[in-house]
Amino acid sequence: MRYWLMKSEPESFSIDDLKRLKRDAWSGVRNYQARNFMMAMGVGDRAFFYHSSVVPPGIVGLAEVVAAAHPDDTQFDRKSPYFDPKATKAKPIWECVDVGYKEKFKRLIPLEELRGVKALKDMTLLRRGSRLSVQPVTRAEFDAIIRLSRI
Repeated sequence: MRYWLMKSEPESFSIDDLKRLKRDAWSGVRNYQARNFMMAMGVGDRAFFYHSSVVPPGIVGLAEVVAAAHPDDTQFDRKSPYFDPKATKAKPIWECVDVGYKEKFKRLIPLEELRGVKALKDMTLLRRGSRLSVQPVTRAEFDAIIRLSRI
């Protein structure tokens, strides 16, 4: 099992939306490195659900990868803001995984709190200029954040 962090703006798609749907495609990612991370995900991997572009931003829950990477259908939909005219069904460019709801934490763990945790000092999320919407998390970082979620 591997560990990840996936960012979403809650007005677009929140942890509550995932809870209601139970599972959904993590579509619309248009960054090659984030796409490659999704292509590396396996069924059963865990991902922190991070609410971005809110005050305060932070980790709000936990999701599970329930389907491996597959073509992101939004790249083919001319009405979608994620449409990519260079993508074809024969040669898709963008991939996504399906995620399932696991848990909403009792509290949001704010970014500023994460910055103060020594065990997270090397976490990708906390690096200057890190803006990836999908990023890896180490087992030690995962365990530290789970401990924070139980406080």
